[in-house]
Amino acid sequence: MKLKTHKALAKRVRVTKNGKVIKRKSGQDHFNSRDKGKVTRNKRRDVQLSPAQTRAVKELLPHA
Repeated sequence: MKLKTHKALAKRVRVTKNGKVIKRKSGQDHFNSRDKGKVTRNKRRDVQLSPAQTRAVKELLPHA
């Protein structure tokens, strides 16, 4: 059977050259004015997934 990429996941994460899986910080759409400045600044950063989540993602993205 042909290996297929899980497209919904491929749109949400990216795999770096060294194999790290990076995603955007959640909760950025609206209601951001009520957050503290520290929270707002932290939302600008991307987040690396845990090793357990990374293994699961790499199964769904076989060509990444």
